[in-house]
Amino acid sequence: MSNDKSYSGGAVVAITFASVILMVTGVFQSLAGLTAILNDEVFITTEDYLLKADTTAWGWIHLTLGIVLFLAGLGLLQGSVWARTVAVVIASLSAIANFLWLPIQPWWAIIIITLDIFIIWAVTSHGRDIARV
Repeated sequence: MSNDKSYSGGAVVAITFASVILMVTGVFQSLAGLTAILNDEVFITTEDYLLKADTTAWGWIHLTLGIVLFLAGLGLLQGSVWARTVAVVIASLSAIANFLWLPIQPWWAIIIITLDIFIIWAVTSHGRDIARV
């Protein structure tokens, strides 16, 4: 650790937590993407139809997003500016998406929105503190 105590221990914990959340989310997104790529033919049943769908494109999108999230989490641990920017953008988009999800799964959406707001707060308020440790 550095002798410069101009950082807050709580801020470092908050950034570390935000980094871990980004990395875990990245792993989950990557696994979902790999699953969609490797098992790319799914059948969707409705009341009147049986539809065959190909999930390859969505799989590549999720895989790419997962890799970016994981790398942003690693970069956030190092105090990288690009990683803080990515974290704020992704958390903002997630909060918006989960706001739209409120009528369907209210408790889950509230939990994710709360985590997103925490990540945005931690990164924008204390993003540089982790680089000082």
